[in-house]
Amino acid sequence: MAKDKIAYVCSNCGQESAKWIGKCPSCGQWNTFKEIRISNDTGQMAARSAASNVRNARNGEKNKPMRLHEISSKDVPRIDMHDEELNRVLGGGLVQGSIVLLGGEPGIGKSTLTLQTILNLTDKKVLYVSGEESAQQLKMRAERLLDVEDDGSDDTAQRSVQGIDNLLILTETSLEAIFNHIKEVQPEIVIIDSIQTISTEDVDSSPGSITQVRECAAALLRFAKASGVPVILIGHINKEGTLAGPKILEHIVDTVIQFEGDQHYMYRILRSMKNRFGSTSELGIYEMRKNGLRQVNNPSELLLTQDHEGLSGIAISSAIEGVRPFLVETQALVSTAAYGTPQRTATGFDQRRLNMLLAVLEKRVGFKLAQKDVFLNIAGGLRVTDLAMDLSVIAAVLSSNVDTPIEGGWCMAGEVGLSGEVRPISRIEQRIAEAEKLGFTDIIFPKYNMQGMAHHNYNIRLHPVRKVEEALRLLFG
Repeated sequence: MAKDKIAYVCSNCGQESAKWIGKCPSCGQWNTFKEIRISNDTGQMAARSAASNVRNARNGEKNKPMRLHEISSKDVPRIDMHDEELNRVLGGGLVQGSIVLLGGEPGIGKSTLTLQTILNLTDKKVLYVSGEESAQQLKMRAERLLDVEDDGSDDTAQRSVQGIDNLLILTETSLEAIFNHIKEVQPEIVIIDSIQTISTEDVDSSPGSITQVRECAAALLRFAKASGVPVILIGHINKEGTLAGPKILEHIVDTVIQFEGDQHYMYRILRSMKNRFGSTSELGIYEMRKNGLRQVNNPSELLLTQDHEGLSGIAISSAIEGVRPFLVETQALVSTAAYGTPQRTATGFDQRRLNMLLAVLEKRVGFKLAQKDVFLNIAGGLRVTDLAMDLSVIAAVLSSNVDTPIEGGWCMAGEVGLSGEVRPISRIEQRIAEAEKLGFTDIIFPKYNMQGMAHHNYNIRLHPVRKVEEALRLLFG
């Protein structure tokens, strides 16, 4: 019998080492190497060799070098998920043979989103592998998503799921058993919920450990590439807000999408973190309801409150995430510091950029905020990364500081530089059109953007500005 093998693996990036190391040479993190024990090295090598043979023999032909002009440049075939928001984030649909990692906090709605999507895929045979929930729990969730009033009888339950013969439920945590069922069922899409609960016999460690997650994900990747069947992995988020498991898990998969949002809000954001088949700047927006998730086609409806007339500290910005423009409500509160050190708190906005904008406001405009507490919030629970939010952040902070509301019908967009200038932004015409569509009367934007702007007859008044002082003078006189 082969002797047990001891190895050390970095929990952050997956780097292996024969001995324990204090600092990882790959990612530079300290004290991240964990000891693992591999019970049967010979069996593991045999399994890897068999998987390699499968990978290298697609349709009976081995891989060989090809000239660049011999490779087909046709678009990869995609599967329509019957969900506009999900299709947008994936880059147009689910690519055949791809492996997708869906991450999110516990209870945010990952399983609900996945099950709701595959219930609409009536033309594809789907195998849903659950390692966390029982088949009865999934049945109850499916009935809720189908919005069927169940009176408790078997006849009602049978009627509620009739016509959904393409969805197969499997409660299993053994990777070898899952592959046996896949060989028998021949599904067109495989879903693993979640990857942290799956384990393989080739590795002698508990499910969810570094080695188990990496080996199971690598085996599923080989299966997806060899068979052309797309695989969707559901993963957890750790306390730092990143995907649980080794960092190498994100390198293995083709697409990483994150389902995020505050559980105290009804809205959820689906954001692409990595996509080999599309853009990483896209996002999808959903509204959580009792019977599932509703797609939000107009994002501005969730980011703008109905009435903020006469309230100070509120500014509206025309932002863009991906290719979608929407209006964002920025809320700020400035008050005298109760303690020696003033507080700077930002929700949905970069904390360091807020500190920079406050320094610009004090140095270039002349407002003293060194002894003031500043609290910033993006309404709707959204996290915005668009630099065009700078102008609205400064306007909201100043509005709260002087306790003067911004006149209704005004919105703005512009990046603020360290010298107090308003720098140009991208897609200014889309921002103006979105503000005009929602009934705004005035918009402030960088003067430099006037040069490349096409001449249109807008029904909204345009106010190009060059410095922050000009924008504040327009808003507060």
